Amino acid sequence: MEIEPIETERLILKALEKDDAERLFLLDKNAEVMRYVGVEPISDIAETRKNIEIIQNQYRENGIGRFAVIEKECGQLIGWSGLKLITEPINNRTGFYDLGYRFLPEFWGKGYATESAKAWLNFGFGKMGLDEIFAHAHSENSSSIHTLEKLGFKKTDEFMEHDGLCYWYELKNNLEK
Repeated sequence: MEIEPIETERLILKALEKDDAERLFLLDKNAEVMRYVGVEPISDIAETRKNIEIIQNQYRENGIGRFAVIEKECGQLIGWSGLKLITEPINNRTGFYDLGYRFLPEFWGKGYATESAKAWLNFGFGKMGLDEIFAHAHSENSSSIHTLEKLGFKKTDEFMEHDGLCYWYELKNNLEK
């Protein structure tokens, strides 16, 4: 399934491409952005290019993956968001769709995570017909927790990652079927 770009009021969500590596590297190398991700910031753009290839492979294999978020006003990639089919265990679970997002710090606090996430929830529940979407956040990441709760996600579990306590969230499809 090829996914067309999704437009919101202020954003364009599009499949990641090789040309996005430079802007994506700004995210990947930023210690503030990576603080609650559980991995160290990267120092070589080649790792970002490899990550883009992995995500493009997820598009082919699973029909979904994280997308570039382009702010319409500036025309630049400001982060990524999207649904991902989780195939490696998180909180002892696999085979579920996870909502995720990550933005450059200068775009924090502007509602872009919420705006892009709403588009992905509509896509997942509407176009994909999912019954449930999951998410998780580090217990100290109050901004992400606030966003998930504002979107209607319910905290249903806690689990430990190597970098600390994480909260597990679930959102059931409430669209008419």
